[in-house]
This record gives sequence, C-alpha cells and structure tokens, in this order.
Amino acid sequence: MSLSPREVFLRLVHGVAGGNFDELPDLYGEVTDVRHPMATPESEPLTSRRALQEHFTVPPEARESLPKRRVVDVVVHETADPEVIVAEFAYEFTLPDDSTSKVPCVFVMRVRDGQIIESRDYIDPIRTYTARGDLDLLIASLRRDVS
Repeated sequence: MSLSPREVFLRLVHGVAGGNFDELPDLYGEVTDVRHPMATPESEPLTSRRALQEHFTVPPEARESLPKRRVVDVVVHETADPEVIVAEFAYEFTLPDDSTSKVPCVFVMRVRDGQIIESRDYIDPIRTYTARGDLDLLIASLRRDVS
C-alpha cells in the first residue's frame, strides 16, 4: 500500500530537516511539477525526479556546516480531492548562539500512488536566508538581478 499524502509530506519535511537529502528524490514521481513561487532569486520549476536529485544535492563537506533545524507547528489540511493536501508548518533553525528562528512554510501538494507529482512550496525567503546565516548571499543575488 502506498503512503498517504500526509505521510509523504511528513517524510519530505523531516527528511529535509534531518539532512537526508539522498532519500528525498524517491518521494517524487518521475514526472512532476514542483514550484517555489516565493523563491528569491526566482527558480525554474522542477519537472522531473532527476531535477529534484540535483536540487537536493548537497556536497558532503557542506552538509556538516548546515544549521540544525526541526519541523514544528505542523497542520495538514485534507481537501475534497484525496490526492491534495495543504500543509502549514515551520522549520525551526537553531542559530549559532543557540537561539532559534522559525521559517513559516505552506506546501500545496498532490500525491498520487505515494509520490509527489505536483507541489507549490511557499517558503519565506528572507527568514530562510537569515536563519541559515546566508543573508549576504540573498542581498548579493538581489543586487545582481537589479544590475
């Protein structure tokens, strides 16, 4: 029996938080449509499992420096369409000074036969860059876009 949309969503976000990036592409269909409408800078849709493998590729040396995060405040709304869920949650980052920073997220996801075939991932980009300690990267990318 395949996983429910809720189960697939939970595996995805806990896998991201836990740094299990190699396992994540298997949660998606061979053909999919994943978009990050709030991405800054803008990103292209991810339309295949191969594109998602590239998206989730983090070099081993970079994995060590990723900030700790966990998934909190999860609310999953089921819809009239049994394949579609709307999931609200936050990634809670632990900052170098041991304080925490929450990044609110909303995913609208279609899961068929236990695989994500469509997703719209709304993630606050400013809070994400700030929590990861990468705000300078965001500012630099915005300056490039303006020039």
